[in-house]
Amino acid sequence: MKINFKNIISFALVLIVQVSFAQKKDPKKDENIGTEVVNVVKPYTPTISDAFKVSETPVLDDAENTKKEMIKYTIFSFPVASTFTPSKGKAEGVEKEKQVHLFNNYATFGIGNYATLNAELFVNQELGNNDYVGGMFRHLSSQGGIKDVELEDAFYDTAIDLTYGIREKDLSWNVDLGYKNQVYNWYGLPTDFGGSLTPSDRDDLINGINPQHSYNNLYLGSRIDINEGVLKEASAKFNHFSDNFGSTENRFYVKPSFQFDINNTAIKTNVIVDYVGGSFEKNYSNTNSIKYGFTNFGIAPSFAMQQDDWTFNLGVGVFYSADLENNDNKFLVYPQINASYKVVGDLMIFYAGAEGNLEQNTYADFVSQNLYLSPTLNIKPTDKQYDVYAGLKGKLTNTVSYNLKASYVNEKDKALYKSNDYTETSTNENYAFGNSMKVVYDDMKTISFYGELKADISDDVSIGVDGTFSSYTTDIQQEAWNLPSIKLNAKVDFNITEQWYAGANVFFVGERKDQKLNSDLVNITIPMPITLDSYFDVNAHVGFKYSDRLTAFLRANNITNKGYQKWLDYPVQGFQVVLGANYKFDF
Repeated sequence: MKINFKNIISFALVLIVQVSFAQKKDPKKDENIGTEVVNVVKPYTPTISDAFKVSETPVLDDAENTKKEMIKYTIFSFPVASTFTPSKGKAEGVEKEKQVHLFNNYATFGIGNYATLNAELFVNQELGNNDYVGGMFRHLSSQGGIKDVELEDAFYDTAIDLTYGIREKDLSWNVDLGYKNQVYNWYGLPTDFGGSLTPSDRDDLINGINPQHSYNNLYLGSRIDINEGVLKEASAKFNHFSDNFGSTENRFYVKPSFQFDINNTAIKTNVIVDYVGGSFEKNYSNTNSIKYGFTNFGIAPSFAMQQDDWTFNLGVGVFYSADLENNDNKFLVYPQINASYKVVGDLMIFYAGAEGNLEQNTYADFVSQNLYLSPTLNIKPTDKQYDVYAGLKGKLTNTVSYNLKASYVNEKDKALYKSNDYTETSTNENYAFGNSMKVVYDDMKTISFYGELKADISDDVSIGVDGTFSSYTTDIQQEAWNLPSIKLNAKVDFNITEQWYAGANVFFVGERKDQKLNSDLVNITIPMPITLDSYFDVNAHVGFKYSDRLTAFLRANNITNKGYQKWLDYPVQGFQVVLGANYKFDF
């Protein structure tokens, strides 16, 4: 039995069309079509047709093969009357924090044990829209009283600084004038001093020593910054340094910085002219005076390049050093190269470099690091041939940063502090009883590793930890005198409440080596180096903000009360406490 599918499909379409027209409503006629009785003559008897084989290539007659009709859509729109009236928007109120008033001036005063007096006064006044004047006075003194010290150990440190400046859109300029007076004592007698003398002779010898030593520093300096033009910035300073033993030193330097554009590349050039000259009335053996003078001329051009995540700074430093006393002139070239690479954005940055410099050494700079030097020094510059370093820095989180660095430094004429040899003769100078230090030079190589971690745990708590581990290789000297192999520091600051705050600082310095010889003991020719013990110091402070103007504070230093020696035979003060207040004000 064959079934004609075409006839069946045609019949179905006709039936659908008829039913569609039959379903159309006539609004004029009753929707009720009435009732009709249908008699079934023969019940439906389903049968199964004969099976047939599906053609392997059927004829497709579907919508894909028919011609598509073009359909056009139109939208019939008409206005709709609306009575909705939107109300005016109102921003949500935000509570503003009270702006902190910044005062222009402050005064600090504190007193403590060891008859310590600490005073500071800072004033700053705007003269007009663009210029200002300021001044700073500082004083710190103590009447001494270190345990087991036989000589006077009091000190006074007073300084005053004045400044005048101009701030404009494209230029800022200031001039500074300052004076500083320091009075210290060579109180560091050897522990076995006077062992060969009778008790009375020893007492007479010690009572005849006047260990007081004073320094005076007068300076005049200026700095200018320019936003436009070839000259970008420049600084100049004249410094006159002297002491109560007839020592004098003058230093003058000028450091301009220029920037040129060549083929859209900025070439930055730093220039320096640095002169130092001075004299000491006597050398340590009292045979003649000491004079020194050096003028260093330097130029260091450099340019920066950036490629993807790499940043390069390529430059070179060229110096000419003139020894004005010995006619020993040198021409020196140093690398000035550094680069950085963002390994993981700001989270991890790799950096490396090779840099060198000619460092001008001065009596004033040595005293700022070591107050117990004899006024009989040999002064000359240090040739820092290169400092090759590499490291990683970045952030562990948004509030935690780190820095890891390894370096290798090669220096010629590296300055080291070493104790002076001595005798127990009453005719000696007051610094020649084993209670002073000198400067020696050596060619030295230093390998060091540095690590730092800083964290702002919250708005109220911040901490920081850093450490340096170093290894030294000397050429002539037996040891790298008074240089520690380990230095560690830790610091924490936190706000307890809106009014109370506190903080602490802890530092550790490893062992150092020094050496001094009692020349009266002829049986000892080459003394063994003396090891200075490592020391651990804890300092803390707490403060109370009584108002925006007035704050009270309490500082405690050397809380462990250890009389450690920073320099050989120079113990420090024990537990120290200072109570004071700070007051801020405006004119």
